Amino acid sequence: MSNPDVFAAIADPNRRHILEELRRAPKTVNDLAKGLPISRPAVSQHLKALLDCGLVTVISEGTRRIYSVNNRGFDGMNLWLDQFWS
Repeated sequence: MSNPDVFAAIADPNRRHILEELRRAPKTVNDLAKGLPISRPAVSQHLKALLDCGLVTVISEGTRRIYSVNNRGFDGMNLWLDQFWS
């Protein structure tokens, strides 16, 4: 099974905002929801899409799930984009 298209995932402005926030520091769903005009469950759905395409990782600390940017997930996208600058 292949990963979903990363470009489709980042087309959504809420997902781009989530990535910007996670670029600054790892955060929980509740932390991310505070800065968005959408519900906590909607943030969770956006995080799932980002997880599915490998742009985000998650670790569990007790009952908390902490999300962060997966730099390796951006490698394929960067390689594809780099070919246009060569």
